[in-house]
Amino acid sequence: MPAPLISVVLPVRNAAKTIERAARSILQSSFKEIELIIIDDGSTDGSAEIIRKIIDPRVRLVQQESEGICAAANRGTLEANAPVIARMDADDFSYPLRLEKQFELLHRTKADIVGCKVKIIDTNGQAVGSMQRYEKWSNSLTKPDEITAMRFVELPIVNPTLMAKREVLELDYLKGNWPEDYDLFLRALGQGLQAEKVEEILLDWIDSNNRLTRKDPRYSPEAFDRCRRTHLLDGPLKNVKKVNLWGAGQTGKPWLRWLQDKDFEVSKLIEVSQKKIGSKIHGVPVICPNDLPSPEGIPLIIAVGASGARELIKSELIKKGYIPGKDAWFVC
Repeated sequence: MPAPLISVVLPVRNAAKTIERAARSILQSSFKEIELIIIDDGSTDGSAEIIRKIIDPRVRLVQQESEGICAAANRGTLEANAPVIARMDADDFSYPLRLEKQFELLHRTKADIVGCKVKIIDTNGQAVGSMQRYEKWSNSLTKPDEITAMRFVELPIVNPTLMAKREVLELDYLKGNWPEDYDLFLRALGQGLQAEKVEEILLDWIDSNNRLTRKDPRYSPEAFDRCRRTHLLDGPLKNVKKVNLWGAGQTGKPWLRWLQDKDFEVSKLIEVSQKKIGSKIHGVPVICPNDLPSPEGIPLIIAVGASGARELIKSELIKKGYIPGKDAWFVC
């Protein structure tokens, strides 16, 4: 068998009901030069036996004691033989052209990480109402500059769609009190790596009640918030004393208090509300967008959650000479 060009790493823990479908969706890919490394993280429901019945020389089952998702994913990286590694989850469905199109994008562009658009559905194939806003937001971000600028809002690339150069995954998933996939992504982009996305839906992300992200406190909104704020402090706000903040509403005010608690001097608050313009909030003067100063080395944090507002703000920032993702950062 020729050496694989892509190693697909699929961790599994008690997914007997879905693992065969997930694995076969990878094996039926139009891109054939792959190996599928399935890391069984101590399953007790017969998952390993199901995997052994899949007769395909490209499949390799690796079993270990239950050590958790980070250890399983990292073991997959160690076992991988290809220069490119893709991720897959045990309950999702990869479309036939996914690997081919992501591999082509990875080699055609300067991207180090590529993803694709997703459809988030439940186990009955129905749209998940609580996830529709995230699905729409994530699928709207495809270009490197968009993904970089929005990375502190949420995870722009859904982890089971991830394909990356080997060195990205060799950064390792780190076990902590926050989502390991978001942490890895922020560390990678913090090192200047680029991410891009195929502009097609190429994976069904199955949001079941048993999914780890539904049950584990490491994936709670509070855990995501800890992760984004820590990386913001270690990245764009490192060695910074003064910032400007766009937004003094329900999203912006908590960020203002947090920035001040961290001893940042918030120089200006930018607002569209006529009632607030000209006043002071927590001692910070509120100005209108037209009075927004040019960057001048002062980072701008945009904390606005209203639907459609981020795109409008982004257009205004570009007119003022800001480069979102370089001197202006969106948060939530």
